[in-house]
Amino acid sequence: MSLELINQRLMQSVQVGIAIINPQNPTGPIGPLDPLGPVLVFANDSFKLWFKIEDEHSLGTFLDNGQIAEIVAEPPEVIPKNIEVNAKPKRRELFLSIDISHFDINGEPFLFIEVQNQTRKKELEAMINSYAKMMERNERELKREKERAEKLLLNIMPKSVLAELKEFGVTAPTKYEDASVVMLDFVSFTEMDIAADPAAVITELNDIFTNFDRIVEQFGCERIKTIGDAYMAVSGVPEADPDHARNIAKVALLMIHYLERRNNTHKTQWLARIGIASGQLIGSIVGIHKYVYDIFGPAVNLATRMEHSAQTMNIAVCSPMKEQIEGEFEVTFKSNEEIKGFGNTDIYTLDSIIGGSIN
Repeated sequence: MSLELINQRLMQSVQVGIAIINPQNPTGPIGPLDPLGPVLVFANDSFKLWFKIEDEHSLGTFLDNGQIAEIVAEPPEVIPKNIEVNAKPKRRELFLSIDISHFDINGEPFLFIEVQNQTRKKELEAMINSYAKMMERNERELKREKERAEKLLLNIMPKSVLAELKEFGVTAPTKYEDASVVMLDFVSFTEMDIAADPAAVITELNDIFTNFDRIVEQFGCERIKTIGDAYMAVSGVPEADPDHARNIAKVALLMIHYLERRNNTHKTQWLARIGIASGQLIGSIVGIHKYVYDIFGPAVNLATRMEHSAQTMNIAVCSPMKEQIEGEFEVTFKSNEEIKGFGNTDIYTLDSIIGGSIN
């Protein structure tokens, strides 16, 4: 077997399209009747397949691409070139990378064409890009879900407690030596005509609680929970605050002030009783599958007792709390009562802040 035949078979067997083109052919090296212009001198099977070359010396669809035709027509000094084109020899579209270089034989110019099939590479790149976009989308959705979950958790527990839960997976019950609690309950809520328009009543209740939340946040307090028409918040938990008693007193006064203004412009009259108290309490997450942050202890129990003792649209406070806010708030003695768990207790009504301005 001759060396020429071996070389030809090697070029036919490679998975790269190879061709040699005479770009000008002024005398027709293949024959005097050949047309002027580019003439295919050699092409392997891959090249012929990709560019639909059937005639031995025809360039098939190779020069149908205007970019290729323009390069072939350029002077030799501006070659080599590398371009990417699409070809569709059959039903499947191919992505081809073409390298065109120039060489001379006995002073006559020729072009060496090398074509790489980049279809698989492009498909893999597209697959990777699609997967990357899918991962980015999933990460964004996961981030949104995480933010939504954290936002929901912040509605049921303080931020610092949530941070501890996220970091350690558990939280330890914490005892607070001195904190203040506000407990509000609406008068005759169960007697409202809920059956007539339950959606309207619940909408109003949600609106009221939302405004209570704003008041509570204004003074650095934490809303602990709502139970039906009852609302409870605390100051001095989970971070200690020397002004906890004054903060809760201001919150209670603003709640009454807000309800009075609302009742002046709304058909449904929302009347509440409020109790506030200071003392020891414990804060902890309760539950395993359904988390809720709650507070327990003497301050909570006393605030609840004060709420029961309060008159409609009034704030009840007992002696220990009165001593902490005295001098800044006006209070009026109401009665001495037997309070379950606390014995005889002097109860006062919190009237206003001295000076009349809450800030």
